[in-house]
Amino acid sequence: MLNTKKERFHEVMERLELTDYRVYTDVPEITKNMMVKLRNGETQDLSSRILEPFCRYYSQVNPSYILTGEGDMLKEEPHVSEVTEVKSLSNLKSKEVKIDEQMVNLYDFEASAGLRSLLDNNHANIIGPIHIPNLPKCDGAIHIVGDSMYPMLKSGDIVLYKEMPVDMQHLFYGEMYLLSYIIEGDAYVVVKYINKSPQGEPYVTLVSQNPHHADVDIDFRTVNALALVKATIRINCMM
Repeated sequence: MLNTKKERFHEVMERLELTDYRVYTDVPEITKNMMVKLRNGETQDLSSRILEPFCRYYSQVNPSYILTGEGDMLKEEPHVSEVTEVKSLSNLKSKEVKIDEQMVNLYDFEASAGLRSLLDNNHANIIGPIHIPNLPKCDGAIHIVGDSMYPMLKSGDIVLYKEMPVDMQHLFYGEMYLLSYIIEGDAYVVVKYINKSPQGEPYVTLVSQNPHHADVDIDFRTVNALALVKATIRINCMM
């Protein structure tokens, strides 16, 4: 076991593949000067001025490990053994390469500043990794809320997604997407099927699974983030 908080802090950074530059650019409360002094020894040990904002931002880190050396470096991760159902959703005609086993980060979407921010800052707001077998490559996972895709998806289910370009030419119509769009200054984040709109381009139709939710046509130019839903996970215990 490493002897100092400083050593354990740098060990955690190495585990997360974080550079000093990444930390002081990611975390507003941590400055370049603070990281340089810690690295070159001017600061003898880790202070709460660095540790507290670091653990808030990289929420998968177990602060007790850095403080005492006890416990796991990262918070407990959910395993497939806790999963009642993993369902692949992609119906793409082109054959996708499936990965025998991959680790996908589960993100705390409520703690992020929206879908665009979540996709751009993939080291932040991580709850923990999920190990998933036999699926195409995924970029991340989040819990969903609401009932618009019920019964296929229930509030609290996890969707695994792959980020896509915000470009109509890259849309796979009829597939399920996680997307965000802005109308009159209000931001919306939804999980919907995207179909062609009877209005023609640049409009698309957002379709729910739940028949109590009406279809909605939006101008695709209002979309600022887009991810293709690859699979869902339904769990039977609290993480």
